[in-house]
Amino acid sequence: MTDPLGQSQVLPYIINLSKENYTFHLVSFEKPERFNKNKSLIKKICYENNIEWHPLNYTKNPPVLSTLWDLAKLNQKIKKLGRKTAFDMIHCRSYIPAIFGLKFKRKWNAKLLFDMRGFWADERVDGGLWNKNKFPFNKIYNYFKRKEKELLIHSDHTISLTHNGKNELLLNPDKDDYAPISVIPCCADLNLFKPVKRDSNSFVIGYLGSLGTWYLLKEMLVFFKKINEKIPDSKFHFLTKDNPDIIFDHCDNLGIDRKNILIEETDREDIPFKTRNWIFSLCFIRPSFSKIFSSPTKQGELMGMGIPIICNSGVGDVDFIVEKYKSGFVLKDLKKVNFGIILNSNFKKQKLNEGANQYFSLEKGVMSYLKIYQKIC
Repeated sequence: MTDPLGQSQVLPYIINLSKENYTFHLVSFEKPERFNKNKSLIKKICYENNIEWHPLNYTKNPPVLSTLWDLAKLNQKIKKLGRKTAFDMIHCRSYIPAIFGLKFKRKWNAKLLFDMRGFWADERVDGGLWNKNKFPFNKIYNYFKRKEKELLIHSDHTISLTHNGKNELLLNPDKDDYAPISVIPCCADLNLFKPVKRDSNSFVIGYLGSLGTWYLLKEMLVFFKKINEKIPDSKFHFLTKDNPDIIFDHCDNLGIDRKNILIEETDREDIPFKTRNWIFSLCFIRPSFSKIFSSPTKQGELMGMGIPIICNSGVGDVDFIVEKYKSGFVLKDLKKVNFGIILNSNFKKQKLNEGANQYFSLEKGVMSYLKIYQKIC
């Protein structure tokens, strides 16, 4: 919860659901550095909303053994909570918590909501973290695919982030045995992420968020370099907590002047002001089979702030959303870009904000969860 994702994609939902007479015990794994920095904030938020927060220390190393240790801690924590509280439902975000959720659903006769987020095991393979043709990753991959099927059948409800993901699930020959599946994208708090008036005529392209496994940093910098050749005083502004050297090393290799690159960290509540002068935001994600489930959190936030995105095709429902709400450009081929159309486009911030309210509204997301809660509890 001390990571930005927890603050955007977990806490806002359960804060609002707690107002509907649901009482939550929230178990999360926290990275030590972020926990020490933000624990007071999260404790305050949870206390004010009657949420019992149970943070556990996330262990990164050594590989595999650290994960097993964390799983043992999680199992122990859930058992301890179950001895004190009679739970009506277990809401699990992603696979590993859901495997434990299924175990305790059977033990406690509780309901289970499998918030699957995507094909987790396939993401590990597509991201190059697991080689499913080699031991022990082949065994681990097959184990999680078996558990995936078990969860889809024995949960009381499943949530997919995308319609493309749900459609893929329904191609499975076991689909008739599956629990009901609903689609809820990564919603945005549009009371926070709303347009801020530009106060500069400079041409600024932006990037928001981490630069992890899936984002095509080099390709985004190549794109900016071509923009910069046409508009020499243009800037590429990164709002990220990642190491700036990762970006600057690519710039040096590509011949991009560092003075045209701006990099800074930011707190979540400062994002609308710091992005006020962005003309576009880039969002190039490496497409793969598992990415049909991807719903980039930043898409709703950027639309809410009235910032069009330039993205590649083949990721979740991104293409559909951009085209339906005319909220940017989908590039079918990153090597064949019509910069004339892009540079001569004119997007209205308020129009994009209206599209975000139609598709990514946190209130709509909460209502979708509430209907599922009411149905299965």
